[in-house]
Parts: sequence; structure tokens; C-alpha cells
Amino acid sequence: MITLQNIRKSFGSLEVLKGIDLTIGREEVVSIVGPSGAGKTTLLQIMGTLYRPDAGRVEIAGTDVLALSRNALSRFRCEHLGFIFQFHQLLPEFTALENVMIPGYIARRSNGEVKRRAEELLRFMGLADRAGHKPAQLSGGEQQRVAVARALMNKPDVVLADEPSGSLDSRNKQELHSLFFELREKMGQTFVIVTHDEELARTTDRTIHIVDGVVSE
Repeated sequence: MITLQNIRKSFGSLEVLKGIDLTIGREEVVSIVGPSGAGKTTLLQIMGTLYRPDAGRVEIAGTDVLALSRNALSRFRCEHLGFIFQFHQLLPEFTALENVMIPGYIARRSNGEVKRRAEELLRFMGLADRAGHKPAQLSGGEQQRVAVARALMNKPDVVLADEPSGSLDSRNKQELHSLFFELREKMGQTFVIVTHDEELARTTDRTIHIVDGVVSE
């Protein structure tokens, strides 16, 4: 599903990634761990096509994404990738349902189709009765489940999560961790999760350790 070859990335004189080779299979749930500043988030953003590496090859779902034009890359990102962030990043002026619908509108899908898909996802998340609530009216765990639903809106091949449970209490954290595996079983997504949470890392299919910009065995 994802193949990275000799990925290098620098910011000014600071070399953050120093030649990453990595393959992640279809429907794998993989965690990426390592100390702060090791390059985990930069690597995730390159997988998410948000950063372009200075060198190397990035292939996702059979597509050489670095060869795509800017417009084609935006379409690819919208159709094939979903993103989950630590602090939800929900738009406060919109309801839960409207937040989930946004990626569908970006993909230019019909209003009826987008609304049906968003309602289906919120039911799956156990949030059907919260669809009309704005983020400030939701608990932290509910907000993060809305964010997960939003990431799944366009049926992506890959979901990329950056510290997704970092702002949650222990109960909501455990529920979110279980949800990733349930989604993999029922919807077939590949999950790549950057985390400092050792409990989450232990439950994933594979843990990748990044130290000083390289994969550490």
C-alpha cells in the first residue's frame, strides 16, 4: 500500500530524515514511535503528500505520488488519504454532521450522497444523536470520533494519524485504539499512527522506531 525508498528531508541545515526505506502493507495497522525531533511527524506528512521529500520515492496505492501535478496530487490526497490530528481540528462554527461532510464536498460529490455517508459514519461511531451538535457541545472523545468519521468520509485507502489519542483521557484513549482495529476489519483501511503512547504501539501489527532520522531496528 505504501512504499518509501531513500526518503530524505532537510529544513535549512537540519537534516531530519536521512534515507528512510519502508513498506506498509494493505490493511496493516502500523505505529511509528521515537523521541521528539526524530522525524516521525515529518515522515507522516511526506506519506500524506503534505511535504515533498528532498530525495527518494513515495508510492501509495500503486501511484508514484511525486510524479503527479499539483492538481492531480490534491485530487489523489482527497480521494485516497484520510487524516486524524491530536486536537481534532474540527471547525467550531459547524455541527458534527457538517464537519464530517466537508471532505465529501471538497471531492465534489453530490449533497445527497455526502449527507448519507456522513450520517452512516456518525451512526457507526455511536454519534447519531450528536450530529446536530457543534464541537464545543461535544466531549473530547466525541470530538475525536467525529474527526475519525471525517477522515473516513471519502473511503480512503490510508488513514494517517498524528498522536490521535494524545489529548484524551484513559477511557476515551482505549475506545479510540479499539476503533482503529474495528475500522480495519469492517472498512479495510490501512492505518499509520505516529504516537508516544506505548500501549497503542504494542497493540498495532507492527511498530516502526525512528531515531535520528533513520529506521532503527
